[in-house]
Amino acid sequence: MKLKGKVALVTGGSRGIGRAVCLRLASEGAFVFVNYIRNEAAARETLALIDKAGGEGKAVCFDVADYKAPTEALAAIVKEKGRMDILVNNAGVSRDGLLVRMKEQDWDRVIDTNLKGVFNCCRAAAYTMMKQRWGRIINMTSVVALSGNAGQANYSASKAGIIGLTKSLARELASRSICVNAVAPGLIITDMTSAMTEEQRENVLEEIPLSRLGTPDDVAGVVLFLASDEAGYITGQVIGVNGGLYM
Repeated sequence: MKLKGKVALVTGGSRGIGRAVCLRLASEGAFVFVNYIRNEAAARETLALIDKAGGEGKAVCFDVADYKAPTEALAAIVKEKGRMDILVNNAGVSRDGLLVRMKEQDWDRVIDTNLKGVFNCCRAAAYTMMKQRWGRIINMTSVVALSGNAGQANYSASKAGIIGLTKSLARELASRSICVNAVAPGLIITDMTSAMTEEQRENVLEEIPLSRLGTPDDVAGVVLFLASDEAGYITGQVIGVNGGLYM
């Protein structure tokens, strides 16, 4: 088991990509804390799947956008488990709309959750990881951080900010054997893409060289690798998981 004895926190871990990441990390021996903000039932379902697969985990409820909440949550995790090894910043929201029609609260909500939330959690986890002289931080960005996308100025900006944050933290924390990387999914089969019409789906597939949408497991496999000892010489990188949509 690649992660036996490790303790992980996955934000937004109750469904979609986050759930797949939780299951993959737990299957390799990590004790996984599954973060959620509202949908406790979904978080419990993730835990049930972890248990069924022979893994261990626990649900933790807090809002990553709240400056104090991640610090309090991480302190409780370290008190309980004595360590914090792997942080996967997956929690995110979208409030799409053209720039000229975008409301201030839609901009603020996306930036606060997607970008400030990553800062809050990284800051909370870094101190413990520095003391341990080992850690893995994996930040979920997006293909649109690199390509841009009409109607997603707020989302694209938040995800692009994560890339800059990732590279800066990689430089700050490298001396303590903490690797910080980002994963940039393309179009993945989640609740968000399930709302696409068949015409929209066909148009998208024409732009993807591998001619299919990605799955949460496609992303989870990359996260597992980055969380493991095998990725000990990889830091400050952005790994695209997009079927060739953006190269």
